[in-house]
Amino acid sequence: MSAIDQRRALERLIQERHEDYAGLSRLVGRNAAYIQQFIKRGTPRRLSEDDRRTLANYFGVDESVLGGPPSPRKGKDRLIPVPRLDFGASAGPGAVAGDESPLSHIGFDEKWLRQLSRGRPDRLSLIRVQGDSMATTLIDGDDILVDAGDAGDQLRDGIYVLRHEDALLVKRVALSPIAGHAAIRSDNPAYPDWPDVALKTITVIGRVVWAGRKVS
Repeated sequence: MSAIDQRRALERLIQERHEDYAGLSRLVGRNAAYIQQFIKRGTPRRLSEDDRRTLANYFGVDESVLGGPPSPRKGKDRLIPVPRLDFGASAGPGAVAGDESPLSHIGFDEKWLRQLSRGRPDRLSLIRVQGDSMATTLIDGDDILVDAGDAGDQLRDGIYVLRHEDALLVKRVALSPIAGHAAIRSDNPAYPDWPDVALKTITVIGRVVWAGRKVS
């Protein structure tokens, strides 16, 4: 692969994943303008092996996509890019869904993701919790990993992101003995529960399989 092809391949990945030059420059331990200068000005002429490997792992692609040799690991220790979506799920009255295009992608270890979910990695997304109705399990500002493949016929007791009348909610779902019905609950006792909801009146976006938060 020529140096020009390498720059084009990286630019294509950046555009497809809605990444930014400065963030990727920091990822490889360089100054904020490094990736932009490489793509736009050809400086440096080629990526170093370490930078190329780091970027390939982050994007979840083989090194050969960025001009390196094919990886001998055959998919082991890969990082899977999971999109951070540009809206939150309300743990409260309900957040109106916004633009569903990714703000960015965050790389997660493939084997670790497999332990969380047996579904396809491309059905995973990260969204931000808004409100406190699920406290203390989930609090305002938490990032939650949502598995859109774990819904529908697989629906079972657990925490899910739901859509109701164009609002997104994160709630605990408990299936009812009555087919097609469930109780939708808040972990914070200050908020009311919905003891009997017909599932056909809501859309189940996906199951919450992991949560992370900033430690203050």
